[in-house]
Amino acid sequence: MKTGKKRWIQSGIALLCSFAIVLSVFPVSADNDISSLENQASALEDQLQGINEDILALTDEISGTQMQLEILSGDMERTADELAVAEENENQQYENMKDRIKYMYEHGNATLLEMLFSAEDMSDFLNKADFIENLSSYDRDALNELKTVHQQILDHQETLEAQQASLNDLQSQLQSQQESLQSKAAETSTNLADVQAKLEAARAEEARRLAAEQAAQQAASGGSTGSAGSGGGSVTTGGSINASADDVTLLAAILECEALQDYNCLLAVATVIMNRVESPRFPNSISGVIYASGQFSPTWTGKLDRVLAKGPTSLSRQVAQDAINGARLSSVADCYYFLYAPSTSRDGVVIGDNVFFQRW
Repeated sequence: MKTGKKRWIQSGIALLCSFAIVLSVFPVSADNDISSLENQASALEDQLQGINEDILALTDEISGTQMQLEILSGDMERTADELAVAEENENQQYENMKDRIKYMYEHGNATLLEMLFSAEDMSDFLNKADFIENLSSYDRDALNELKTVHQQILDHQETLEAQQASLNDLQSQLQSQQESLQSKAAETSTNLADVQAKLEAARAEEARRLAAEQAAQQAASGGSTGSAGSGGGSVTTGGSINASADDVTLLAAILECEALQDYNCLLAVATVIMNRVESPRFPNSISGVIYASGQFSPTWTGKLDRVLAKGPTSLSRQVAQDAINGARLSSVADCYYFLYAPSTSRDGVVIGDNVFFQRW
């Protein structure tokens, strides 16, 4: 009986070892899938950033065009006023000339002869003759000059109207391009969300595979290994980032402010922060995420400054460096928010004294 039981245990261990060996052939494929999805997500994020920059540039150009149209509109109104004055002056000059012609016609040449013969001497005679001739020339010249001014204003008005039409066309084209880019941005955002969802699912699947492999190896060795922290699932590998020593210190300090001094509790908060750094919805740096307005209360209560002043604990620093190198807590791998658990009724993953969730 004991021999049969012993054989059964040995068979079970052999089966678990075989299972572990089989599982060991999958990581390359899983890593490739995750790497491919990460590359797709990165490419889509770059594409979305480029589109958003183009939209901002077009928005500035549309604003500039609108400003030019408003300036041009004022210039056109001023030109219309000048045209009205020119027409009034032209009409008045024309009426004055008609009155003089009418007067000379009604009184005949006698009046002009009387004016000439009233001259006291030859010099006066010539002056009066020049006056009569110049009076007629003045009327013609003045009227012609007013007509020239009138035409110049009309030409300027036509130029302004052509510029206005051109700017209106340009504004329509820019708005059309902006709408097209906004549509493309929405489509790219949707594609990015799909890829990120697949990436999160792939990472979660990889975490389950690693946990199963670890369990199989522990069973095969007849023992178990200790946990790195107090609950929260296994530690998986995510994306690493380049970070300075100041970034490590800042991350360690905020972890110490927000979580218990336990590896998994600290890593859970670090995972949320790193998820935000890697998401286009949040700032793309550790300091940008931590100091984002209204996100982490220790940044405005003074608690973070106090921890930075005394220096974070060695455990906080270790977790911060591990997170920067790519360590993630699997149970919160898809979470972007957390709250102090006793203060909320939200559903989520509770680790230590915090509850973690995906959406606000």
